[in-house]
Amino acid sequence: MVEAIEALYAHLVLDPRDREILVAVSLRLDDRLEPLLDFVGRSADDLAVGTLAPLLDIHAGRVRLADPRLAIWLRATTSSSAAAAVHDRLHVIFRSRGEWVDADWHRARASLYGDPDTAGELTRIAREHSESGLSERAFHLAAEAASHTSGVRKDEATVVAGVAAISAGYAVEAVNQLSGLFPTGDERYRLQGLGGLFVAQAHLRGTVPEVDAEVLKPRSGDPEHWYSWARASAFAAVLCAERGDRQGMRSWLDALREGSARVSAENDLRDPVVALAWLVLGDRDLEDVRGTGPLTGGMLQALRAAMEGDVDRGLRLLAVADSGIGIEVDPFVAGFERSPLVSAYRAIVEVLLLMWRGDIGAARDRMLRASLELPVAVPFAGLGVVIARRLDLAVLGRLGPFSRALTAALPAPARFDQLVDRAIEAFLAGSTDEAVSFMRLWRERGAPQSTLSVPGLEEAIVLAEPAPRHPRRIEPPEIALAQQLRLRITKCSDEDWRTDRAQVAAETKALASPFSRGRVEAMIGTRSLIRGDMEIGREHLTTALSLLELSGATAWARAVSVRLDRLDAGEHLSVRSAEPLAPCRRVWEPLLTVRELEVAMLVVEGSSNRDIAAALHVSVRTVEVHLGRVFAKLAVRTRVELTVMAHRIGQFV
Repeated sequence: MVEAIEALYAHLVLDPRDREILVAVSLRLDDRLEPLLDFVGRSADDLAVGTLAPLLDIHAGRVRLADPRLAIWLRATTSSSAAAAVHDRLHVIFRSRGEWVDADWHRARASLYGDPDTAGELTRIAREHSESGLSERAFHLAAEAASHTSGVRKDEATVVAGVAAISAGYAVEAVNQLSGLFPTGDERYRLQGLGGLFVAQAHLRGTVPEVDAEVLKPRSGDPEHWYSWARASAFAAVLCAERGDRQGMRSWLDALREGSARVSAENDLRDPVVALAWLVLGDRDLEDVRGTGPLTGGMLQALRAAMEGDVDRGLRLLAVADSGIGIEVDPFVAGFERSPLVSAYRAIVEVLLLMWRGDIGAARDRMLRASLELPVAVPFAGLGVVIARRLDLAVLGRLGPFSRALTAALPAPARFDQLVDRAIEAFLAGSTDEAVSFMRLWRERGAPQSTLSVPGLEEAIVLAEPAPRHPRRIEPPEIALAQQLRLRITKCSDEDWRTDRAQVAAETKALASPFSRGRVEAMIGTRSLIRGDMEIGREHLTTALSLLELSGATAWARAVSVRLDRLDAGEHLSVRSAEPLAPCRRVWEPLLTVRELEVAMLVVEGSSNRDIAAALHVSVRTVEVHLGRVFAKLAVRTRVELTVMAHRIGQFV
């Protein structure tokens, strides 16, 4: 249980009877109201107005906990004996109702001894639940079945439990279940569980396990075994791609090809998975391979459409499958098309496409809903957590409770670099120097970033110095165009800016995303203010404010509003930096040589040419030469103009 959930219910006081009712709600296989009323001995009206009313959601003959986090808290704070007593009472109730599946389940959960008679039926029901997308319920059923039997039947129940666990996002439980199949479990079930074990271990360890494929591959010629091996290899290949492990991906793709050839699954399984793996790794030059189902079908096609510049089409492709109209079998995840984990992959891609389209507010709302229902921290090596944090920063200007909880729940090896997030938070708060420091440190650490482009850090990058663009960045063309425009705004000389501004402004209008265009407009406005073009700067900043508000990026809009307020207040010499000339030094560094920068900064500080010559141990004539070059490069004519420019940079950057 994470600290956020523990703190949420730290002051919740329940009498024993009310706690027992809530535990019963959390332990049942479904949410029907009638069995709970039998357990409670009260009417629905009594529950709806009683002390538990705020904690329960009762509607249309169904009852569930109003907040799913309460179930986590209840399970963590309820003793095993108390839970067993609730199971025992529920067993009696369901038996009296003639509902034998639920009765057997609760009997097994309450039993102090093994009950082999229930194992087979529980396993069968667990498979059905798993295929229907009820992964958590399937896990509990199959895990209980495994604890009541032995031998091959135990292996079968174990693989159902383990795969259902990772499908629900429970990586620790999945490893605990599936690792028990190795090395002595039945080969059929070992191979069926291998892919799920890879997914769980990669999430917990941050890397795909390095194993000897020759030891794991089938020993028999059974086609079912080889098909399971091919699917496990497919999972390992995609997991390696998510983590940028090109060598590991190639190795597992070779194993996939071998397994697919054994069972003639080249078209249905091999080709779509190969295309998906290479795309996730960042290869844009893909053959037009079309898979089926939620991942190698809809998700792959949606990403391709977005890469080609048609983000709306990508969202429509995702919406068709999510509506249930176009549900298809996906050989890659066959039997788990409706699982929470597969849904989480699709939700992450949907949120990413909304961000690319510039709908930041809508993207955050979708992310919040998904984080309540789906294991969003597992797909794409934790990319969902990065996205949740960036969206919070864009809207709130800080991390919110959901993104903090998602971050805290990540296994330690899976933790990601947080320097960019700190830089953005500082940048939006007006602490530009701090933002640049974070970005320089990020660059020194290799500029780690996902191949799937996550918007929100570009301004901080160009203010520090151009970080190397990921050579295999997956993004729509206009995301790359926006970054090119930012670099042009930052790097062109003041003299060139006089002619380039109009062209950059015209090209900026081609950006369809209000978020991307708004940020570029803000940079044009800031650069114009530095040059003293106050009305032009105000115009671009006003446009930026409108666009950022339209996108839902409230924190970015607020940062632009602060600049406009400062401009309106006429604070021509107001500088918020701890070192007033630090922003000026940072902006001039790419344009001037080291010696020219030293001379320029001393001039701005008020030193005469003679004082500068003495400080730098050069002649006055040398200072004059350097200063002349500074004037030419920065398109100013006098020391006064240079000083005014420096303070404008301090005010508006």
